[in-house]
Amino acid sequence: MPMHTMLLLCALHSFGFALFHAGFWRLFDWPRSLQGTTLPNRAIAQIANLQLVWVFTGVGLLCLLYPGELSATPLGRAVLVGMSAFWIIRTAVQFVWLRVNHPMVHALTALFALGAILFAAPLLAR
Repeated sequence: MPMHTMLLLCALHSFGFALFHAGFWRLFDWPRSLQGTTLPNRAIAQIANLQLVWVFTGVGLLCLLYPGELSATPLGRAVLVGMSAFWIIRTAVQFVWLRVNHPMVHALTALFALGAILFAAPLLAR
């Protein structure tokens, strides 16, 4: 598969998760559903989620705008390694903190693992 296609898939994966996280307020009925926790926990959950939207959008833009740099420079490869590691860790902690036997949880776990593979693929294709 051509490098630009692999990075386009990485961008689409990132943009998909940015949109998914942007929908958390509606999907999880925030902030009403967070009222049962403390103010710091409410704030941390929403701030961390908003920052994830920013990070996923930024990574998606990097994949679209700088494919050559991502695949051919040490800094670009470090970004790809970092994102692959992000998704590996995200997949692993899914089994620690979200042990729910539900098809949606299983689908998300598969999408997390897919992210690890997508971001590692350009590194392995060299």
